[in-house]
Amino acid sequence: MFNLLLINGPNLNLLGKREPSIYGVQTLESIESELNKKAEKEGVNLATFQSNSEGALVDRIQKAIGQVDAIMINAGAYTHTSVALRDALLGSEIPYVELHLSNTFSRESFRHNSLLADRAVGVISGFGPMSYQLAYNGILAFLKHQK
Repeated sequence: MFNLLLINGPNLNLLGKREPSIYGVQTLESIESELNKKAEKEGVNLATFQSNSEGALVDRIQKAIGQVDAIMINAGAYTHTSVALRDALLGSEIPYVELHLSNTFSRESFRHNSLLADRAVGVISGFGPMSYQLAYNGILAFLKHQK
């Protein structure tokens, strides 16, 4: 049995309301609910966490050390700006997948750079809510291969 942590960063609590033409109409709660159902069926423990605060995200990553096998993270805007999140992920030594609802490379140029991607197991981008399912499937395949 694997223990996974899904971390969502700033403004993802506004999914379903915020720029639906970019992010869709599905709420974060419904995305997490679907993922939790899938995890439960597969015997995977899935914890979720969302914060708009960079420090809270760093604290949650540090708390995960020794508790989870992998992290799925949609760091939102912090993907492009947060050395602190990068350092927390690297310091935790927990494998992680970076994910995004939108294709960050088809958007503003400042979104083309990720401070997390180069050390991630993989990056999923542009598939809307399906990005979460793809990240989940990918990290599980990675963990099973590591055993």
